[in-house]
Amino acid sequence: MVREHYSKKIEDVKHKVLRMGSLVENVIEMSVKSLKDQDTELAKRVFTEDDKIDDLELEIEQDCMNLLALQQPLAKDLRTIATALKIITDLERMGDHAVNIAKITLDIGKEPLIKPLVDIPKMADRAQEMVKLSLDAFVNESVEEAEKIAKMDQEVDDLYDIVIEEVFKILSERKEFIKQGTKLLFVGRYLERIADHTTNICERIIYMVTGELREIN
Repeated sequence: MVREHYSKKIEDVKHKVLRMGSLVENVIEMSVKSLKDQDTELAKRVFTEDDKIDDLELEIEQDCMNLLALQQPLAKDLRTIATALKIITDLERMGDHAVNIAKITLDIGKEPLIKPLVDIPKMADRAQEMVKLSLDAFVNESVEEAEKIAKMDQEVDDLYDIVIEEVFKILSERKEFIKQGTKLLFVGRYLERIADHTTNICERIIYMVTGELREIN
């Protein structure tokens, strides 16, 4: 009976991690949409949503600490709890990157964009998809899914290379755009880091299931 109760508590933690991931997906989408549409009100909402992410991180961390204190967890349970703690750290950092993008939206304001945003929204879409799929892999305890998702990181890197190339081309011709161009490069960098954090999650999932710590990419 005690064991069943413990397993139920671990499942509850997993579902809270899923909820936190859903919030992170949302702020990534909101932050890039706010930039693309130059919607400063939407950018401000990202800050409020990020507060919810931070609150949920603390709640999950406390749940995990309680599980560790409740009884001596089995090896698999211990790895699951450790993985959950690692995942929420990565998710919280993703939320911070989305906030940084929202800040750039506010900095640029209504100043005309130096180029239509095409590849940056593509990066955001891919990063969101990686977040969702990685958390599905966490709940499903699937090594195969985790390995497959981590390989998607290369697509985000390739898009980031395109962003860098295009922005540098514009800046080489129009020096007056340096300030905004630099900000757009930062946006690409933040999205690339979000994908990297997702790869971290995938590596921890593999550890959770197999007990093996290894780098995927």
